[in-house]
Amino acid sequence: MDARGLVRSVRLVGAARGLRAARSAWRGRRADARALPRGGRERARVPGPARGAEPRPGGGVVHFERSSLRVRVTAGGMVFCGWDGAAPDPSYALAGSYPQADPRAVLEPDKDGGWRVVSERVLVTVTRLGAVEVRTPGGVVLRRDQPPRWWEPADGAEGDARGGAGSRWTQRSEVPADARFFGLGGRAPGPRLRGGPYRLWNAGTVPFRTGRGARSLTMPVLWVVADAGGHLVFHDNSWDGLVTLREGLEGAGSGHDRPGRCEVRMSGGPLRYWVLTGAPSRVLNGWRALTGAPVLPPRWALGHQAGLWGAGGEREVRRVVAGYAGRGLPLSAVHLGAGHHRGRRGFTVDSGRFPDLPALAEALRGPDGSGVRLVSCVDPAVRAEPGEAVYDGGLGEDAFVRDPVGEPVRGLGPAGEAVYPDFTDPRVRKWWGGLYSERLARGFAGFCHEMNDPVSLAVFGDATLPRSSGHCLESRGGDHREAHNVYALAMARAGFEGLRGLRPHERPLLLSRSGWAGLQRYGGTWTDQTSAGWEGLRDALAQVIGLGLCGVPYCGADVGGPAGSPRPSPELYLRWFQLAAYLPLFRTPAVPGPGRLEPWEFGPEVLEHARAALRERERLLPYFTTLARLAHRSGAPYVRPLWWAAPKDRALRECEDAFLLGDALLVAPVLEPGVVRRTVPLPRGRWYDTATGRVHRGPGRVVVEAPRARIPVLARAGSVVPVAGPEGGIELEVWAPPPGRTGGGVVAADPGDGFGRVELERFSVRVLDRDVVVVREGSSEVGYPVRVRGSGA
Repeated sequence: MDARGLVRSVRLVGAARGLRAARSAWRGRRADARALPRGGRERARVPGPARGAEPRPGGGVVHFERSSLRVRVTAGGMVFCGWDGAAPDPSYALAGSYPQADPRAVLEPDKDGGWRVVSERVLVTVTRLGAVEVRTPGGVVLRRDQPPRWWEPADGAEGDARGGAGSRWTQRSEVPADARFFGLGGRAPGPRLRGGPYRLWNAGTVPFRTGRGARSLTMPVLWVVADAGGHLVFHDNSWDGLVTLREGLEGAGSGHDRPGRCEVRMSGGPLRYWVLTGAPSRVLNGWRALTGAPVLPPRWALGHQAGLWGAGGEREVRRVVAGYAGRGLPLSAVHLGAGHHRGRRGFTVDSGRFPDLPALAEALRGPDGSGVRLVSCVDPAVRAEPGEAVYDGGLGEDAFVRDPVGEPVRGLGPAGEAVYPDFTDPRVRKWWGGLYSERLARGFAGFCHEMNDPVSLAVFGDATLPRSSGHCLESRGGDHREAHNVYALAMARAGFEGLRGLRPHERPLLLSRSGWAGLQRYGGTWTDQTSAGWEGLRDALAQVIGLGLCGVPYCGADVGGPAGSPRPSPELYLRWFQLAAYLPLFRTPAVPGPGRLEPWEFGPEVLEHARAALRERERLLPYFTTLARLAHRSGAPYVRPLWWAAPKDRALRECEDAFLLGDALLVAPVLEPGVVRRTVPLPRGRWYDTATGRVHRGPGRVVVEAPRARIPVLARAGSVVPVAGPEGGIELEVWAPPPGRTGGGVVAADPGDGFGRVELERFSVRVLDRDVVVVREGSSEVGYPVRVRGSGA
């Protein structure tokens, strides 16, 4: 940034605060210049020729002239590759111990001096010069990783840099020419990732940073979907990186296909990665086994939630809650942002605005506990001011990130000069988790971690801590170059484990603005919309699908777009609201200023249609509860791409404006202005329009009605959808299967918000003498009221 840009930034944020941000940025830059090694002469290294191999469980180690490669196939068919002695652990992504090796996998010599690992589910070949191919058991190539290349200090200033922090590396890969890319966390545009670079560095979109492509939640998790088969590749490295993609080009039968290409560049850290192959359901089940099961949100967190800044105080909260109740609009929670804190200091309450917060929380929740919950935002930045309880307690615990000379790193947070807890230290996580007792005593039922990239406000450079900042990293030691991307993940762990200890019988709601691979173990997230308008609506859907494919199923998009963006038109707001009603996290924010975003602020027509969408969401809550249980057990996301069950269908791979909600429903939102009819690609089978009952047959493309009153939703023939009946109990909405075909579904009747196990009830459906017959597995009675739809089609 030049001097003119600096002046503009200072004017944007205000003179006093802008100068503090500039001072903080310069301080961080000076610290990095003093502590981090300066760029100098480097030497490139490649593995060189293979010299031999030694068998080990699940595979073995192939030794090259200048490196070594460890290949391990697990009992579930997952492949681990680690160069330069890299092992699966330590890892922030993995949940506990990594999967056991496949005892039947065998390392044996291959042609031309190479080696291969043969197993029942996957074949891995390693060439003489270090290229790695992952193949199906039949020999079809799914991916080919070229020999990697490292760049190391030529003068050996950091010792032997092999596998160390001083080694930056590049790995290029080839995939089939017809392959399509997905994943890398929440990305937009998408969900299909076009050719180009994608940075792996969590960067929050705050007023001081509006860089194109900045994302709060990135993951080195890439999906490759092709006719030959699909796979997921996860580079377990939290350093700053860049993934560059290029889609392939088929030769139209000439045999001259151009393969798709992927290049991964990391600025340091180990070169290790996992490859999971198979159908999408199998891949995400394996991802769940590897990185942990998605946590179950409490039932109330699947309802509609409202976000408030909190500056309006108790009167504003009561006004919004009464506005929803008085208009017959369901509401399950109210989120209070930093405006409810005293001076925007975390773990405090502005007693002037909220004189008795516990009494307010109790009144909103109601005598039977079924009312509205309060959710508190939590920011990791701690105001560096003696006398502040959290600051003084953190100093006593030696809890804060330190600079190279041993002093707490000072940044700029929402409340002013701040220090930051080191969540990569188990002691600090335990201390921080205990702080949530104050929030629980205030009556809060859920928590939303914000600005946890972490953010230190700056007018130039990355708005985060200096890269030379020291972290514990589970006693291994390291700096912010390695810790930055996992900072929010470790904070989520601290909050989740603290809440589990404080209230062991109650499932907590924890949302995290940022995160990394494995975030699903602790909570969910919401999309990072850097644009408003109709483009922002498309981006929101793309990110929800992408996050689900990366193992974070509980996520959603704030209705209306990012805070501070122009107020949406009534049509855009309504279409956004209708889409959000079918996403796992359904939240309508309210930001300071005149641009209110409650449904009644956009006129009677919008209010009427929004009420219909809310009531449909309430009716589908048993289905969402079931999807949450399925995600917890299998890793399958609530929101799935259309190609989920048919990845070889190229038309479905190209679709980016519709999605599957579980196995039963297909949702086709309206993402452009003025649309009242739209085209929908259908997977194979019979589909019913849930509004009109009209039958459509796939595969193929059909045109469906999309009036302002609703968005198209289609039900798969033969599906069983648990819904809420008129009296609040569960009913089964059964969509008739075609003659001669069967169907089915599952129901998870969640009795509460605890951690008790809930058995899935399985149902089968068939047509017998023109009657639709529903049978409950293991029982002679269905046990629920049944309503058959589509039987007359």
